Amino acid sequence: MTAMAHEPLTQEEVLLEGFLALDTPEGFRAELIEGEIVVTPPPDGEHEKYISRIVRQVIKRSSTEMDFSGNKGLRLRSGEACPKNHVVPDVTLAPLERDLFGGADSWMPCDGVAMVLEVTSTKPKADREAKRRCYARGGIPLYLLVDRDAASVTLFSDPEKDDYRELCTRPFGKPLTLPAPFAFDLETTDFL
Repeated sequence: MTAMAHEPLTQEEVLLEGFLALDTPEGFRAELIEGEIVVTPPPDGEHEKYISRIVRQVIKRSSTEMDFSGNKGLRLRSGEACPKNHVVPDVTLAPLERDLFGGADSWMPCDGVAMVLEVTSTKPKADREAKRRCYARGGIPLYLLVDRDAASVTLFSDPEKDDYRELCTRPFGKPLTLPAPFAFDLETTDFL
């Protein structure tokens, strides 16, 4: 019997293995975004307020019954120069009938996800740019970004390759129309 030669790991494979082996402190979250390991501290109360306001509206007002998960890890397709992205949206939404979250591993595929929600925190550039590209590459139909610094809400839609082809931004206080399967105007008055 001959021993099989092991091919050396690529830099991307080493990075992915190191990322998956991380043991982050409680409350912190680690993500692998476009080849960079990003660790963020626990969110503040304002961050959670925006999430709560949006999730309550989605549950009460969507035309399709929605299920959601907070801080659910998603494995997303990669670009040419980066390993598999492992991103943790603040909220992941999917039609309840799909039952995506029951029995899912820590890192689940993004197939069937209707929308992800991010609220900017300590690394707003990652939410505005890198995560947006990751979600588009993953084919997630809708990306809702609450940008606290800009006091605005942006809905990115129509993903193609590395980005979304359409976006609609509204300042806090103005409604933002969410398309099907949500099909309602998201109220942002209480974001002010």
